[in-house]
Amino acid sequence: MHAPQSEPIRLAVDAMGGDAGPAPLVEGVAQAIQAGLKAQIVFFGDEAALRPLVAAHPVLSSSEVRHADGVVQMTDNPIQVLRRGQNTSMWAAISALQNGDAEAVVSSGNTGALMAVARKLLRRIEGVDKPAMTALWPTNRGRSVVLDVGANVEANETQLVQFAIMGEAFFRALTGKEKPTIGLLNVGAEELKGHELIRSAARILREADPEMAFQGFVEGNDISGGKVDVVVTDGFTGNIALKTAEGAARLVGGWVKEALMASLNSKLAAFIMRRGLRKLRSRMDPSNANGALLLGLNGVVVKSHGSADAKGVKSAVEMAAGLARKPFREEIAETVRKVNRRAGTGEANDQQLGDVKAAVV
Repeated sequence: MHAPQSEPIRLAVDAMGGDAGPAPLVEGVAQAIQAGLKAQIVFFGDEAALRPLVAAHPVLSSSEVRHADGVVQMTDNPIQVLRRGQNTSMWAAISALQNGDAEAVVSSGNTGALMAVARKLLRRIEGVDKPAMTALWPTNRGRSVVLDVGANVEANETQLVQFAIMGEAFFRALTGKEKPTIGLLNVGAEELKGHELIRSAARILREADPEMAFQGFVEGNDISGGKVDVVVTDGFTGNIALKTAEGAARLVGGWVKEALMASLNSKLAAFIMRRGLRKLRSRMDPSNANGALLLGLNGVVVKSHGSADAKGVKSAVEMAAGLARKPFREEIAETVRKVNRRAGTGEANDQQLGDVKAAVV
């Protein structure tokens, strides 16, 4: 049972998984507290390394440090972590969530291992075949949510429908928008475009979830255009789209900087436009959108980028705290049940879910 809203959110932080060690994690948490976040923080990791870092921030004076010997490395195999990773900071942080000692988890560690440990300890929301990883995507209208961006290489039509349901509930919890718009990523917006699997997912959404603001198919250029609030795809396609967009942003950013530094006149122009350029840099800064929710689990687990600086960690911590007490997981389970009943697949889905559960490590 959740604590009253007046009490601080209790967050578990895997402090050892980032590329630069625990320093950016601790600094990012401190920035979030300084910015007004009401949270009780429990850091998991090497106590000898963490205590001096935590002590350097007076705003963290009430936080806890719990020792964990092991660290999940970025190169570790998720299966090996499941078999031998019980002494790691990642496992300890997610165990705290499982045991009710925390309301959300933030980690910058190995993505595959984080998903594997979270699935094992927290299990999936009832009716959900596969969890998905989300990404916040900057658009002309603000930000959209894209899922899946890497948790599942393949997804069938039932799973794409579930991703749409999960993405809708997540966006509502994140922004407060009652009826987020949903689109399926395809090679064209016309109804006859794409393979049968994605056309079948679209039919199910139209017929079995009439309450959803489903807009049909969207194309790759529609993501940044903000055509819909939630873009649904499989993890293979979503991950490629995400990495392509990140690379394009870095390329354009480099070109802009090169052009502005090319001559004395361009440097003078940059000085005159400095306020607008600062705004542009802020909009392109990935730290402002750092934080990927592992969606579909019985708990809030937010993945911070391994190379995120303190500002990026702050964004991930604020996301985790903001979602910790939102009822979106209950909404997902209820909507999945409704869609299964309307589609006439409830019994088949229950059998499929039982088969999948039996195969879980």
